[in-house]
Amino acid sequence: MAEITREKFKVVGKNISSMESISRPNIGYWQDAWRRIRKNKVAFFSLCLIVLYIVMAVFAPMLSQYTHYSQNVHEMNQAFSGKHWFGTDSLGRDLWVRAWMGARVSLTIGFVASIINGIIGSLVGGISGYYGGKVDLLIQRIVDVLYGIPSMIITLLLMVVLGNGVHCLIIAMICVGWIGSCRTVRGEVLKLRESDFVAAAKIMGVKDIAIIVKHILPNVMGIIITSVTMAIPNAIFQEAFLSYIGLGISPPDCSWGILAKEGIQMLRVYPYQVFVPAFMICTTMLALNLLGDGLRDAFDPKLRGTE
Repeated sequence: MAEITREKFKVVGKNISSMESISRPNIGYWQDAWRRIRKNKVAFFSLCLIVLYIVMAVFAPMLSQYTHYSQNVHEMNQAFSGKHWFGTDSLGRDLWVRAWMGARVSLTIGFVASIINGIIGSLVGGISGYYGGKVDLLIQRIVDVLYGIPSMIITLLLMVVLGNGVHCLIIAMICVGWIGSCRTVRGEVLKLRESDFVAAAKIMGVKDIAIIVKHILPNVMGIIITSVTMAIPNAIFQEAFLSYIGLGISPPDCSWGILAKEGIQMLRVYPYQVFVPAFMICTTMLALNLLGDGLRDAFDPKLRGTE
């Protein structure tokens, strides 16, 4: 009977040997997520672009003969050239170095603020969702109050009090930036706290904080990473906006917001001075948003093995 079945499969063009074999290799969760990121061309290109910007921000200012604050009155407002790849500004400063130094500051603020917000939000959301009851009620009422106030207004008020600078800007963003991660993680923890592995850990006498950190949060790590990635563009935009209005980074230090503020004054005469930071801000925010969409699909367990 098996031989007849095999013959029928051969007649209709089926290969029963390949059908009986394992069509998909047995790989782990993180390996499968990385595989799907690489197959997503848009997300993978966005990841490569972000890595390129980070590498250039680290090494480009170090390898240049100019500094971001050195001035040369004899080379003011020069266009793109072999000597000054991005031209010079109204004070004769090299925009190539200033653009990548600004990238170093803006990306540092965006990544550090978003990662710290993700850690705080995950811990607070995990505790709120795991304990529930009065603890959850108290934490969520605080979150609702903060969520009802626009985060930009709170950040502006804090910057007025704290002053300018990278550290002050990061602290101001941390004060309200953790709310989104907290709400997201809390919803997932509410689903997981009744799981069998959580009950088994309780029976074995594992402490609650250990259950949250070692058992529950790793199961929502994909959502946390996606949330942090999607929050980085918002942090970069906040830094650029605050620096543009004079509440972020102070000269002679530079960021993309400072470069945009200085370049907009020469928009009609030397438009390249504002196009360079604007292009970097736009491409970075677009790449991070596209990467966040790709990570969301890659970490979705419902899509695993659907390719």
